[in-house]
Amino acid sequence: MELCQLPLVLLLISNIYSGQTEEGPKAKVRIKPDQHVFRGETVTLRCDIDGERVSSWKYSWYKDGSVSVFSELQEHTFNSVTESDAGKFSCYGAKRGGSRTSHISDEVTLTVSNKPRLVLSVSPQKWLTEGDPVTLICEVERSSTVWTFSWFTLTASSDYGNHYKLLSDSSRGAGGNYTVSSAALNHTGVYVCSAERGKPAYNTWYSNKQPLWVTGVSPPVSLIISPSRTQHFTSVSLSLSCEEQSNSERWRVRRYTYNGWLEDCSSLWGSQTGSTCKINSSRTSDTGVYWCQSESGENSHPVNITVHLDMILESPVHPVIEGDSLTLRCLFQNSTLPILRVDFYKDGSLIQSQTTEMIISTVSKSHEGFYYCKHPERGESPKSWISVRVSHSESQISVLHTLSSVLTICPYLLVTVMLIFKCCRMRGITAE
Repeated sequence: MELCQLPLVLLLISNIYSGQTEEGPKAKVRIKPDQHVFRGETVTLRCDIDGERVSSWKYSWYKDGSVSVFSELQEHTFNSVTESDAGKFSCYGAKRGGSRTSHISDEVTLTVSNKPRLVLSVSPQKWLTEGDPVTLICEVERSSTVWTFSWFTLTASSDYGNHYKLLSDSSRGAGGNYTVSSAALNHTGVYVCSAERGKPAYNTWYSNKQPLWVTGVSPPVSLIISPSRTQHFTSVSLSLSCEEQSNSERWRVRRYTYNGWLEDCSSLWGSQTGSTCKINSSRTSDTGVYWCQSESGENSHPVNITVHLDMILESPVHPVIEGDSLTLRCLFQNSTLPILRVDFYKDGSLIQSQTTEMIISTVSKSHEGFYYCKHPERGESPKSWISVRVSHSESQISVLHTLSSVLTICPYLLVTVMLIFKCCRMRGITAE
């Protein structure tokens, strides 16, 4: 230790152990950007003496209870912090000329961790109906200070790499939330977020991928699947076509598989001819969400397709119209003996134990949910979401009925208003 620092250390020890009680300013440690930082960030320790001018004080920094001074600057900066820089820090001030000293500050702990992990979640759910509100929530684990967030969508690639496109309205992600007040079909996609803070800026890695699937009332194109069901056996041929009345050539089949890849139909897993994608021999890795997308970004309904061994549930590809009938069947890939009975479940509750077929004669909104079938020896099928929609004609009738009621009431309202006005006017004349 240098001799010039010795009086400061002796005075510091005297303050701590002699029970000195006279009033004096107190030093205070501040850490920017946070007490919990991540490896590679720029971190600044600052010592302030309450109510005193900066220029008239000399500073001493101590770490982990040591009496050795490691810095005499008011601000000490770690340009690229590491775990070895972590510890408990305190500071102390002495007025130039030695006429006065501060009380030593309280210890402040600096914690250094590896690269932060971003967690992206969605509220209320990732499967939406056109017009629903939705919020993507990006959080930096183990950190509560303010970060600046950016938002990206995953773009399709043929090289199995991740490519991200910055959203044009990414500024709506301030505070860690990206909110869409009314979801549209073109919001279907896979999202990620990133965060930065400090000067110079410290950037995190990308978050986990979070898909959003939006179904509309009248999409510009329909995805037609053959065989027409959402669950399929392995080693079968599947055909997926984008059908539009005007022009189907501008649409391509796109999918997001559960290993996290967003892909256009290509030779890696299928073959595209015009607007049709064909999978010659299905595999469990073909499980994922499929939809049609145009070059301008228009989307069809997304469809969750599952490829499974042995046992599947046959269910409709597109939403069921309220009032229609619904038939669900339990199918088996390899069975030497006929299977006469299975159990059908909705949202985890048993609803039928009779045959391998279940019929709902008149569908209502209450029938919406996750369905699957189960056999005591063969196991159970994957789950399928059954969506129920109000028919377009019924909604038109409802609107017409409301409009008719309003028009019927309007003449009576008009007559009532005119009579009240006339009555008030007559009273005014009588008063004069």
